[in-house]
Amino acid sequence: MANDYFRTPSIPSQLLTALRATVVFLVLCGLIYTSVATFLGGLLFPHQATGSLIERNGQTIGSSLVGQPFESTQYFYGRPSSADYDPTATAGSNLAPSNPELRERVSRDSEWIQAKEGVNANAVPVDLVAASGAGLDPNISPEAAELQAPRVAEARGIPVATVRAVIKQHTQGPQWGLFGQPRVNVLELNLALDAQQ
Repeated sequence: MANDYFRTPSIPSQLLTALRATVVFLVLCGLIYTSVATFLGGLLFPHQATGSLIERNGQTIGSSLVGQPFESTQYFYGRPSSADYDPTATAGSNLAPSNPELRERVSRDSEWIQAKEGVNANAVPVDLVAASGAGLDPNISPEAAELQAPRVAEARGIPVATVRAVIKQHTQGPQWGLFGQPRVNVLELNLALDAQQ
């Protein structure tokens, strides 16, 4: 009777089966699959797998996938960022179009652009006052780049036609010809202008 008291209870066969399945799927999905996917990603897409980093003179200056602020008049600027261009804090503002705080921010940005570019409110492309969902979109529309071309050309002391030619060279079509709109990567555009000078 005492031996029965200290006997380890048997584990039901259904529980053993569930534990085995858990371990098998943990190894398959958690280790093997992720290792193979990481290896193939690095092999087939080495630039993208490492963050699409852009280097100049051995120094990383940004990523073609992440927007960043440009304040000098010689540079194009991108979309506003609700994450303050912090890649560790990607997020939209989640403010509804009817929210007074959003309306005030858009109005303030529009007035700043009008003053900086010497245009009226109707000429300001919507992507220059609207943050993207993640708040880090590195691209602007060709129209947004064209709006800034005269200022950038004047600040750099080069013809507007030269700046517009660089914009055209860096305008990408929709993804795979199907998804999205034509776009211009702001960092790559600014670097291309720096390289020309």
